[in-house]
Amino acid sequence: MAGLTGLALLTAGGPAYPQVPDGSTAAAPPAPPVLTPAVTTGTDGLPSAAGLQAALGQLPSDKALGTLIFAISDGATGKLLLGLGENIPFTPASTTKLATSVAALSLLPADTRLTTKVVHGATPADIVLVGGGDPTLTGLTPDQIRIGGAPVDADSAPASLPDLARQTATALKATGVTSVQLSYDTSLYSGPAEHKYNDNYNIGPMSPLMIDEGRVTATQDIDAPARVADPAAQAAAKFADLLAAQGVAVSGKPAQGQAPAGADPIAQVQSPTLPRLVERLLTNSDNTLAEAVARQVALAQHLPASYDGAAQAVTKTITGLGIPMTGVQLNDGSGLNVNNTIPPIVLSDLLTLAASADHPQLRPVLTGLPIAALTGTLNARFTAAQGSAAGAGVVRAKTGSLSGVNTLAGTVVDADGRLLVFALMTKTTADANVARAAMDRIVAKLVLCGCK
Repeated sequence: MAGLTGLALLTAGGPAYPQVPDGSTAAAPPAPPVLTPAVTTGTDGLPSAAGLQAALGQLPSDKALGTLIFAISDGATGKLLLGLGENIPFTPASTTKLATSVAALSLLPADTRLTTKVVHGATPADIVLVGGGDPTLTGLTPDQIRIGGAPVDADSAPASLPDLARQTATALKATGVTSVQLSYDTSLYSGPAEHKYNDNYNIGPMSPLMIDEGRVTATQDIDAPARVADPAAQAAAKFADLLAAQGVAVSGKPAQGQAPAGADPIAQVQSPTLPRLVERLLTNSDNTLAEAVARQVALAQHLPASYDGAAQAVTKTITGLGIPMTGVQLNDGSGLNVNNTIPPIVLSDLLTLAASADHPQLRPVLTGLPIAALTGTLNARFTAAQGSAAGAGVVRAKTGSLSGVNTLAGTVVDADGRLLVFALMTKTTADANVARAAMDRIVAKLVLCGCK
């Protein structure tokens, strides 16, 4: 064996791969596909309406669903394959976030980041903390950050207020300043801070300056505790404490103010890129982050960064993409507003657009969708106990839940390898978990369906 090369040692007794001289690289044999690629072109093999109806059987008539409307379409062409009331305006709940996400990704550059900065005020000893609309800015240290119970990767790591304080203190001490007056600027947003359906849990007051989404307890995790009444003041107070820890004293209590126009930053931190923010808001159904992203759409459309301005901007942007908007009425970016309406066919169209080869910038809409039985708001759904285990790991969908309202819109690859998009919307008096399980059984049938 002493005369064998390293490659020969690895292959001796195994497959007789071609050997190559020392120092060169041999091409590994191609691995078989783990999954058969989805069929996303052509019309051969499309499920038929009759085939889909036969596969679904009586599932859409489950009494737990109450009033059900839906659209099932081909993911490649957008062709409606089977629908029930697909053009009826309906309360979308958090599937509204699909519209917000598509609008943001289509309008804003993919390298967009939200910047929180510090600038000088009237004198070198006056500094202003300026909010840039990043609700994921954290007061935690990197080792403390968990999302969904797991550490975050570098691309998804939130901007750090402690890092901003370190940068600021270094810059100030370099000029001999060790005591400052601190003010904070929230002028980026306008209109009411509180959502019409604010509950200080699912969402709290919106501000362009906040840490950890304005939670009472510092955390980036999905299970959010209660929210503070004044997130900007909370962030400024935390920043003052962090400066003091870095050897820069803050005189008095931070006060609200406005940065001088055109002031250069003496320090700044930035959020993850827009695609990462979109993935996070969809996977976790993050209301605060959705409203912040919708406000960025408003700013790009030169509209007020408010609930109304954001809703107008998202509507304008989606209309510009060519999606018919008949029956669509938006009042926010998160879907908490019960007066929002979106027909199932529009949700289907949004997903088809995100899957289109003509719009690669929209792909984070699909990659951000929760995975059945694995991630985000679908982590406990599509189980054997619920009769929908066929969808586990295969279905990707955005959930939506309000009192008496349940929605589910996403993608699935059927038994013939065809990519389908679907949108199911219900209003029911049944227990929400029972209604969701009934919806999941419908979608799980699509996984097993060839239905030509």
